[in-house]
Amino acid sequence: MVTEPFFTAAEKKKFFSSYKQLFRSLKMYLKEDDISKIRELLQRVIAQDCYGRDKNGINGLLRNIDTALIAANEIGMKRTSIIATLLYRPVFKKIITLGEVRKVFGEDVVLIIERLLRTSDLYSKNTAVNSENFHRLLFSFAEDVRVILLMIADRLYMMRIGKQLIDENDRIRLAMEVSFLYAPLAHRLGLYKIKSELEDLSLKFTDPKQFAFIKQKLNETKQSRDIYISEFIAPVKEKLKAAGLTFDIKGRTKSIHSINNKLKKQNIEFEGIYDLFAIRVVLDSVPDKERSECWQVFSIITDMYQPNPKRMKDWISIPKSNGYESLHITVMGPQNKWVEVQIRTRRMDEIAEKGLAAHWRYKGVKAESGLDEFLTNVRMALESKDSSPQDLMQEFKLDLYKDEIYVFTPTGELIKLPKGATVLDFAFSIHSQLGSKCVSARVNDKNVPIKYVLNNGDTVTVVTSPTQSPKRDWLSFVTTSKAKVKIKQSLREESAKNADFAKEMLQRRFKNRKIDTDEGVFMRYIKKKGYKTVTDFYLDISEEKLDPNQVIEEYLELEKKEKEVLDHTGIRSAEDFVATTEVEEISSRQDVLVLDQNLRGIEYTLAKCCNPIYGDDVFGFVSTKGIKIHRMDCPNAQEMFSRFGYRIIKARWSGKGSSGYVVTLRVIGRDDITIVSNITSVISKENGVTLRSLNIDSVDGFFQGNFAVMVQDTQTLGVLTNKIKTVKGVNTVERINQKV
Repeated sequence: MVTEPFFTAAEKKKFFSSYKQLFRSLKMYLKEDDISKIRELLQRVIAQDCYGRDKNGINGLLRNIDTALIAANEIGMKRTSIIATLLYRPVFKKIITLGEVRKVFGEDVVLIIERLLRTSDLYSKNTAVNSENFHRLLFSFAEDVRVILLMIADRLYMMRIGKQLIDENDRIRLAMEVSFLYAPLAHRLGLYKIKSELEDLSLKFTDPKQFAFIKQKLNETKQSRDIYISEFIAPVKEKLKAAGLTFDIKGRTKSIHSINNKLKKQNIEFEGIYDLFAIRVVLDSVPDKERSECWQVFSIITDMYQPNPKRMKDWISIPKSNGYESLHITVMGPQNKWVEVQIRTRRMDEIAEKGLAAHWRYKGVKAESGLDEFLTNVRMALESKDSSPQDLMQEFKLDLYKDEIYVFTPTGELIKLPKGATVLDFAFSIHSQLGSKCVSARVNDKNVPIKYVLNNGDTVTVVTSPTQSPKRDWLSFVTTSKAKVKIKQSLREESAKNADFAKEMLQRRFKNRKIDTDEGVFMRYIKKKGYKTVTDFYLDISEEKLDPNQVIEEYLELEKKEKEVLDHTGIRSAEDFVATTEVEEISSRQDVLVLDQNLRGIEYTLAKCCNPIYGDDVFGFVSTKGIKIHRMDCPNAQEMFSRFGYRIIKARWSGKGSSGYVVTLRVIGRDDITIVSNITSVISKENGVTLRSLNIDSVDGFFQGNFAVMVQDTQTLGVLTNKIKTVKGVNTVERINQKV
């Protein structure tokens, strides 16, 4: 039998190149004999086949060394974290003990390995961040920021070699997870370059057509863009040199992911995006002149080009909580085009590229506290045992992308909050009890309600009442994760008390009437009433939505019926009863879709949330109501892959349905009585297309129409869409998910 070599020729060359780069960059941070000890340990573990290939043929040692190289060079991590990265796998395989690591490299390396093992174990069977491991994963992250940074480095490596993943579902699941968790984490930690790359690669794997389209468009416009950037930069360079400043200046194209977001949010064509790039000025400034020289550059550029005051952002006077410092301005450049300019120093630029890890190089720079606050909020959310994984993820993501405002306490203390934060958010940020008892506030000596939205520079005094307690409607206007977690926690505690009280009261009523309850019958009664949980049932009693006496009568009636059935059959239970529900287009066309490992003849339904049709890239999701088929670009796909990856199965079309598929097209255009008849005429003339329904609205000279059409496949749909676009007065045509 022929065994596969440990390294191919290409892998061997790559390994030694990465190995040399890694230890060259770490040379000044390593102890005298670190390299020889690491080399000795690696030789030992390689000999014992510790770094075997995984199911995709990826060499384990090459993955570890390249992940370590990313952590060192692109994030800025040093000795302890890098050694831990190289050794955690041998420790996991029990080839090296933690005792040996402690003796050779010290306690801190052991600490990181232990935490890395805890997180990496979550991915041993499945890469998805599912409901069971989510608490553990976030808790590990909240313990040590270095664990977050090393996991980000590993995910970046895996995304870069994503094409090597044999199973496309694994690749998409990884991309969803990165988009869902690791890109927001990288953003929160100030790793903007890595965050952009992770987002771009996620888009590449989840929507390859859109990624290729934007990339092609960028390539087509590169020459004209480069000419424009040179035209803009040339006079600026002269002015900055004349001022005696030392600097670099260049243009940077925006990420494909951010361009895609603009296309979606603004509903425009590629040619309609004006800010495809930004100009960055990076100054070589000494520490005590950083701010003054940045403002000097600001003054020079705004003298040359007209600035847009609404798009000016000053993160130098008050840096972001992740340490980001920069001046952003948008000016009117040549040819009357708006251009974004970023002004920062070399130190600020390194922190922007390498995030919080770069602070370890610059002693005394503030903003480390922002990370501590972030991790404290994560820990606090985890302490609430009742929090569901979806709640946690929602709150976790909530604060990551928001702009920040700064408000003052009555004593002049500066409090940082996300843009859109209310008085109640401010109260909870000071203390949970203050938030729970808050009834109003004085903002700049003016009385305001608790839902008042705060602005930069406001001075806030909270007004409390001992009788106040959190209300459910508070969740509709607070924005911070701390406030939401604490309100939900209080509401759950209050609900639990009310439910317990209602339960005791109902039990007393049964006892007073000398009725012995059958637990099974009682549970079936609650289920028959439509309650998902027993707590919800008792809450409705506590809120007087259910009359206890009526509950007792209905229970006795159900018990009597079940006893009669039991007397007649002696076998069947009420549990055997199957309620008939509306059929959800269950497919009888057994060969239209092939599921999982070439399985045919399995019933499935086409998901209502995205209405897949023949030709769409699809996947199967095992739900409580059977297998549902979703489009890969379904609005719910990211959450399903990230949280329920173990329920995802492969699906591919093997034939077309005989009756076709219903798709809804949203058409927006000029409000004209003839435009609808022209569109319906186009639809009626198209072969294989039938108009099922239409719904028209018109506002301020524009009309919006939802046309539900029956089509055979995506090709037919594409032809129809292009023809409708040619109708005079039509501005946009898009496929929407919901049916009319």
